[in-house]
Formats: sequence, structure tokens, C-alpha cells
Amino acid sequence: MKAICWQGKKDLRCEEVPDPIIEDPKDAIIKITSTCICGSDLHLMNGFVPTMCVGDVLGHEPMGEVVEVGPEARARGLNVGDRVVVPFQMTCGECEQCLKGNFSVCQTTNRNADLAKTFFGDTTAGLFGYSHITGGYAGGQAEYLRVPYAATTCIKVPKAGEDEKYLFLSDILPTGWQAVEQVGVGPEDTVAIWGLGPVGQMAVMSAKVLGAKRIIAIDDVPERLEMAASLGAETLDRKGVNVIQTLKEMTDGHGPDVVVDAVGIEAHGPTAVLELVDRVQTAFKLETERPVALREAIMACKAAGRVSVPGVYGGMSNSIPMGALMNKGLTLRTGQTHVRKYADDLLRRIDEGEIDPTFVVTHVAPLGKGPDLYKIFRDKQDRCIKVVLKP
Repeated sequence: MKAICWQGKKDLRCEEVPDPIIEDPKDAIIKITSTCICGSDLHLMNGFVPTMCVGDVLGHEPMGEVVEVGPEARARGLNVGDRVVVPFQMTCGECEQCLKGNFSVCQTTNRNADLAKTFFGDTTAGLFGYSHITGGYAGGQAEYLRVPYAATTCIKVPKAGEDEKYLFLSDILPTGWQAVEQVGVGPEDTVAIWGLGPVGQMAVMSAKVLGAKRIIAIDDVPERLEMAASLGAETLDRKGVNVIQTLKEMTDGHGPDVVVDAVGIEAHGPTAVLELVDRVQTAFKLETERPVALREAIMACKAAGRVSVPGVYGGMSNSIPMGALMNKGLTLRTGQTHVRKYADDLLRRIDEGEIDPTFVVTHVAPLGKGPDLYKIFRDKQDRCIKVVLKP
């Protein structure tokens, strides 16, 4: 089968790889009908996530049709012919964390749990196509995908309707939803969102659905700002302005009640000097990421406010304003998304017409065009915001 493979930093190729097979009674094989390029995939492309190996298959936002099922998965209700979305994380449904709804830190599914503990202090769930820290599993930018723990991982969706209606249940829709839900956004809140890539756009939409009083969307890419404005957000173009001071002026001098860092590792600095400092520190391994958006968000947030971090971080960040975080009494919520926690509710909202996530799609292409579209997406060319690949 064809798949998008990592061959080194900034070197992705569509190659022929072996078809997946059932390896465990809990497995299923999915024929992929649609799959996506995620902003966090760019961190792999650009070499910010360690433990990638040559030949690793990328992708963690797929959906398709079940074509083969292991006996245990079948006994739990998954059948050949089911149409499913595959979340980016695997969940066993039985461990302590799954039973608490903390699906992104499932204690069972990461087959490299000891490696994860070395990096993070405890294990996370197994993830598709996202380095050997999270299990080294093949990803879904491919024609077929082996899904371990398939019955408790896959989300069954209706047979009718275009893929794009349901596809984003795999990651960006629940990620944007959790970003605002986990900090209790409601009618009294002004919410500021840094980064208007696909997750930021879903966070804007989610904040609106949850009834936020005001939504301020921050970026410097015109088409991203336009998309957020079409969702009802006030927009702030960060080019040439002091973001923190401008937000204070927009909010009676105190700042937003809720701030969301939907950027993560590869943020760009507000000034050339600060960005250069981060780039030098990452080059000399003094830090592993550029937490520009997180610093701004903490400093901008209103006292006693809430900070939400759906943006992906992988290692060590410097110059985090802990004094502001502590002295202002801010609440910090982070984490990979607990997709299964939100999946049923979001599926209902889609089917009832309350949510339509298809607005985010800007590019649809065959799988073989994937490596080129990675570059277009990374470089923000051709008004590219969200790419869907069709194997």
C-alpha cells in the first residue's frame, strides 16, 4: 500500500509499504477513505519531536471502513463494513485513567510506556503516527491502517454524509472543544485564542457554541483571521502591535478571562530579538521549543483567569513567566485531548446541525500529493488552512 513516510527532518515521501495485518484479537484493519495533515504533524516534519525513525508512517486523523476485525473486537460490537473515525489516540477503556475519562493518558495502549516515562515521568496513551515515545505505531496517512484496541478506540459514524462532516472527530474538533470546555467557558467570559490554524478555528467555533461573551482571535495570517471573523470572532492581527497591551485596551485594562494557546512548539516571536533568542536556545539544546504564545497568554490573562494549552509541547521551555502565573492566581489546564470523552456529544451536535466542522477544509488532494501539501501547509501558501487527503 501507499503511505506518507518520515525519512528524516523535512524529508517526507509517499512510498510503498507492507499492508497491515491483524496482530492481536483486539485489532481491526481500516480502509482509509479520508485522512488529514495536522499542525502537530509539522512538528514531526521539522524535527521537533524526538524518537522518530526512518520509514515511520505519519498521520493521526483518519476515517474509513472496517475491512477486517479480530475476534475480541468483533465480540465487542465492531463489524466489517462499519464506517468509523479513528481518534489519534488508542484507548483500552478498562484502565484507571480510561475509567476516569482521561483517555489521552490510557495506561495500557502505549507499548513503549517505559520510554514515555523517561521523557514525561509517566506514560501517555499510544498515538498513531507520532513517534516512538507514544508507541511507534504506524499512522493513518495511508491506504490501510491497523487499529489496536479497535472496539474501544474507533468512533462509529453514520453511513451517509461526506467524510468531512465526521472526519475531524479524530482530533481537531474535540481538541478545540476541550480547549475551551476544560476551563469552563461560559456567558460571562471573554476568550482570547492564540493561533488560528485548524485547532484554533475549532476553539473559536466551540467558544461560540458554549456561549462566550466575546472571542478575540489572534494571528498574523490574513486568511486565518478572515475565517475566524466569519465564525463571529473579533480579530487581532499581531503584526506590528503589542499583543498584550492591545488586549488590555480591549478588555478594560485587565485582560481576557480565558486565554488559549493553540500554537505550541513552533510559535513565532513578537519581535525579531525575542524570536532569535528562542531560536539560538533551541539550536544549542538549551530549550526544545519556542513558547512565545504561552508567555504572551499568561501575561495577558486577567487575574484569577484561566489558561488552556491545547498547543503541542514536547520537551523543555524557557522563560515561562511563573511569577505571573502564580501571583495572578491563574488556573492552568493542559493535555492531549480525551477524544472519547467528547465524541458522542460532538457526534450528536453534528447530526443535529448545531456544529458543521467542514468550514475548515481548504485543500483536498490524493494521498500522493501529501509531501507537497505538507510544505504548502507549513509555509502558509495558497491560503492553506486544512488539508484532507484521499487515499
